[in-house]
Parts: sequence; C-alpha cells; structure tokens
Amino acid sequence: MPEEASEAVAEAVFAALADPNRRAILAALATNGPATATDLATTLPITRQGIAKHLALLADAGLVAAEPGERRRVRYRLQSGPMRVAQQFLAALARDWDGPLTALRTHLQ
Repeated sequence: MPEEASEAVAEAVFAALADPNRRAILAALATNGPATATDLATTLPITRQGIAKHLALLADAGLVAAEPGERRRVRYRLQSGPMRVAQQFLAALARDWDGPLTALRTHLQ
C-alpha cells in the first residue's frame, strides 16, 4: 500500500478510536463476535440509534463491515486490516523516535 494511502487509513482509524463509545463498540464486537446495533444496545449504555451512528463511522474507517442477516437485520463484524495499518504507522513512528531518544538519554547521563 502506498505511504499516502497508509497514512489516510491510519488517520481514519485514529479518528474513529478517539471516541470512547466507538472503542466500547469495538471491544464488544471483539469479545462477543458479530452483532447488530440492537444486540449492542442491550449491552452498552448507548441507544440503538447512537450505536448505529457510531457503527457507520466505524464502517467508514474500515474497522467494521456490515453483513446481511436474517429478516433484514444487519450484523457488524470486526475488520482487522485498518487496525494493522495503524499499528504499522505507530511502530514506524516509534522506530523514528528510538534513535533520538537514546541519543538524548546518553547526552543527559
């Protein structure tokens, strides 16, 4: 994936993860597996309509995918690809800081 595309994916992931409600939804999906907005509303202190809005934002960031269920119900499943891109972005950023921080530590000692 080109660097610009990776940065755009990472930016979308970080923006989505900035909200504690969206993090709670992702945690619930990671723990319990695919679920509908109604299913999530029974376990989280968020209305079904609020969860639906958060799921739309998570889907835009590529963190969840909607899949058709029975009786027109839509289930949401985690997608790990964008999270891996964000992790790689953070790892590269950490590597860029390791050298300067080691040099600073050595200088200060």
